[in-house]
Amino acid sequence: MVIGGFAVLHALHLSADFPNNTPWISDWAKYTDEGWYGNAAVRAHLFGNWYLRGDFNPAPAVPVWPLLEWVLFSLTGVSIEAARGLAVGFFFANLLLSYWFLRARGPRWMALLAVTFAVISPFLYCFSRLAILEPMLTAFTLAALNLAVRLSRFRRPVLVSAGIGVLFTLMMLTKTTAVFLLPAIGWALLAPLWPQRRLAVRCAAAAAGAFAATFGVWMALVIHAGLLGDYEYLFVVNKYPKPAEFYWPLLSLWWSFHGGLWVDGILIPLAGLVPLCAVLAWRSGWSRRLGRNPAFGASLLAVAGYIGFMTYQNHPQPRYYAVVAFFSFFMVAMGIEALLSAVWVMEPAGLGGEAEAVGSSEPKPRPVWRGNRAAILGFAFLGAAMVAACLNGEWTAGFAMRPEYTLVPAARKLTSYIDQHPNGKRLLLSISGDEISMITHLPAICDDFGTQDLVSKLPDYDPGWFATWNDVDPGTLEDLHSRYSVEQVATFHAFDHPDRNMLVLFKLHPLPNGQVRDREVQNLQVALPGDKIEIPIE
Repeated sequence: MVIGGFAVLHALHLSADFPNNTPWISDWAKYTDEGWYGNAAVRAHLFGNWYLRGDFNPAPAVPVWPLLEWVLFSLTGVSIEAARGLAVGFFFANLLLSYWFLRARGPRWMALLAVTFAVISPFLYCFSRLAILEPMLTAFTLAALNLAVRLSRFRRPVLVSAGIGVLFTLMMLTKTTAVFLLPAIGWALLAPLWPQRRLAVRCAAAAAGAFAATFGVWMALVIHAGLLGDYEYLFVVNKYPKPAEFYWPLLSLWWSFHGGLWVDGILIPLAGLVPLCAVLAWRSGWSRRLGRNPAFGASLLAVAGYIGFMTYQNHPQPRYYAVVAFFSFFMVAMGIEALLSAVWVMEPAGLGGEAEAVGSSEPKPRPVWRGNRAAILGFAFLGAAMVAACLNGEWTAGFAMRPEYTLVPAARKLTSYIDQHPNGKRLLLSISGDEISMITHLPAICDDFGTQDLVSKLPDYDPGWFATWNDVDPGTLEDLHSRYSVEQVATFHAFDHPDRNMLVLFKLHPLPNGQVRDREVQNLQVALPGDKIEIPIE
C-alpha cells in the first residue's frame, strides 16, 4: 500500500517544476535535457523534419528515447506532460523489474524493502519525473539483469543470452554511458553458469554476437545517412577538460564517490558499508551468502561502473546518480537480509532432549535464535534504513503536495511576447530552446551546441530572437554581434538557482544593409552602440 501510494505521487502534477530549493539545484537537466533528447520527436511532429543541419541532433547516437516520444506524441500531441509521463511509466517499470530482480535469489520482504527505498526516495522522485534518459536506461539494464540471473532456469539459455545482447544494444542507443554497466551484466550472466564453463562461454558469445550484429546495423545506417558527424559530436560535447596534476583521477574519484550523497545521506553510506563489512568478515556465512548472490555482485559492479564513468569524465552531475541510486538501494536491502539471515537458524526439533512432534516420524525443523555480531550489525543497518525511509517519505510527500509552476508559465509568456511583438523570423535562439519548443511549440535552435559554429549557423537560420539565463556569455555575444544588435525586451522568472532563475529575452536586429562585423577589427564581446543589455556580460 505504501509502495502503491508513493508510486501514484510520481504521476501527479507533471507540468510542475523540478522541485525548487533541493540539494540538486545545479543540475542543468531541468532547463535543457528534456528538450535536447526529445527534439527529434518534437521537430518531426511540429515542423515536418526531425533533423536540423548544424544544430544539436543527438538522435543518431541515442535514438530510442526520441523514437518512443515520436510514437507517444502521435497519440497525445507534443507536450511536456506527455514526455514526462513516459519517463514516469519507465519508473513504474523499474519498480517491478527491481522486485523481480531481487526475488530471483532473495525473499519477498527484502525485495519489497528495496522497492520501498526507491519509491519513497526524494532524489528519484525529482529525476524520475523529468523526460530524461536515465529512467529508460535503468529499465533496459534491469530487464537484461533479470534475464541474466535466471539463465540457468531457461530451456534455451543461449537464445535468451542473445536477447540480453539486444537489450544491451537498446541500452547503448538510449545512453552511451551504458558501456560502463557492461561489467554488471557480464557478472550476472556468467556467475550463475560458471560451474558449466562451456555453457557460460556459449551464452557470453551469443550475447556479444547479438549486440555486435544489432549495434553494427544501426551504425551502418548512421554512416549511410551521413550522420556520423552528429553521432561523434555527442562525445565531443561531453568531453570535459582534465586537471594538469597527474593525480587528478584520485581527486575526481573522491568527488564522484562523494557525489553519491546527493542520492541519500544515510542509505548511500550504508551501501558502501555493506561490501566493506562483507570483505572484512569474508569467512562468515552472511558474507559468503552475498558473494554467492549474482544480484549483489551485479549491483556492486553497476555502482562501481557508473562511479568509474563519472571519475573518467571528471564532471559528475546529480542526474547521473539516478542509475546509481537503484543499485545502491539493492545493496542495502540484500546486505540487511544477509546479516539477518544469521539471526534465526532452522534446526530439527528434538535436539537437546525436546520431544518430537506427535504423529511425526521425522523431527520438524524449528527456528533457533543465533544472535551474534552479524545480527547486531543487521539490526543496526535496518534501524538506520528505517530512519532514512521515514525522513525520505516525508520529504517526497512534501514535494508532491506542494508543486510549484514557474518554467512552463515562463515559456508560455515568452512565446506569447514573441507572437505579440513580431520581429523577423519567428525562431528562437537559446540553450533552452528545445525545452521551450516542447512546451509551447515555438521553433528554436541551440546557441551553445551544434556541429556548426554559431557564427556560421546564424546566416543559415537568421533567428529573430535570443533568450538566455541571467547573463550573456561573451562568446555568444561576439557571434551575435557579427550580424545583429541586441535589445533586451523582457524577463521571465523561473526556478531557483541564483545564477539561473531569470529567462531573459532579446530581440535580434540585423545590421543595416546586411553588414557583417569583423571580430578581428572590433571587440564584439561588449555592449555596442545600438544594444540594450541590462544583465551582466560574463
